[in-house]
Amino acid sequence: MNKESSRTLTILSVFAIAMGFFESAVVIYLRKIYYPDGFAFPLQGFLEPFILNVEWIREISTIIMLVCIGYLAGKNIYERIAYFIFSFAVWDIFYYIFLKITLDWPASLLTLDLLFLIPLPWIAPVLAPIIISITMIMLSLIIIGLQDKGIKVNFSNKEWSLFILGSIIILYTFLYDYSKLIFAGGFAKDFFTLSVNPAFIGAVSSFIPEEYNWLLFFLGEIFVLLGIFYLYNRLKFKKLMRHYEKSK
Repeated sequence: MNKESSRTLTILSVFAIAMGFFESAVVIYLRKIYYPDGFAFPLQGFLEPFILNVEWIREISTIIMLVCIGYLAGKNIYERIAYFIFSFAVWDIFYYIFLKITLDWPASLLTLDLLFLIPLPWIAPVLAPIIISITMIMLSLIIIGLQDKGIKVNFSNKEWSLFILGSIIILYTFLYDYSKLIFAGGFAKDFFTLSVNPAFIGAVSSFIPEEYNWLLFFLGEIFVLLGIFYLYNRLKFKKLMRHYEKSK
C-alpha cells in the first residue's frame, strides 16, 4: 500500500473513531431516558413517533456522512466503495468500544443489540456486526491494495452475486424476529402507524427475540468471503498474465 493510501486510511480512521464516539453518545442519552436501569430486551414499548422519526433521519444521515467521506477519499467507484465500507466498519467497531468504556455494555459479545430501526428493528448479538465490520475492512484493504499495485478493480457478476446473496441472508437474520412479530401478529396492514398502535406497543413490550440464527449468519458470511476470495484471485491472476505477456 502506497503512502497516499496509508495517509488516507489514517485520516479516515480518525474520522470514523470520532464519529463512533458521537454515535455512542447519542445512544447513551437515549438509554438514560428510555432504559435508566440498563438496556435489555424486551423493548420498553416503542419510541414515540417524533423521536422515532428523528432516529430514522439520524440513521440515514449517518450513512450519508460515510458515503460522502468515501466519495471524497476515492478516485473511482471501487475506491469510493472501499473507503466507505472501511469508514463504516471502523465507526461500528469503535461505537461498541466506546459503549463498553462508558456504560460497561455489552456484558459479552453475545449480548443482543438493537442495530438499526429502518424500516423496523434489526437485532443481533454484538459479535455479528463486529464480524461483518472485520470482513468489510478486509475487503476494503484488498481493493485499495490491488489498485495501488496498478490493478484495475472491478467486481464480476459472480462476485456481485455472492456479495448480494450473502448480504441478503445476513440481513434476513437481523430482521427475522420483529418481521415475525409484525406478520404473525397481524400488524402488517398497519405498518406505517405501528409507533402509535397500542396493540403493537404492548406486543413489543413483552416480546423477547428468539435465539439468533448463527448458522444462517455464517452461511451469509461464507458467501461474502467467497466473493472476496474470487475477487482477489481473479485480479491477482490477471496481474500474473499481464507480467507474463510483457516478458515474452
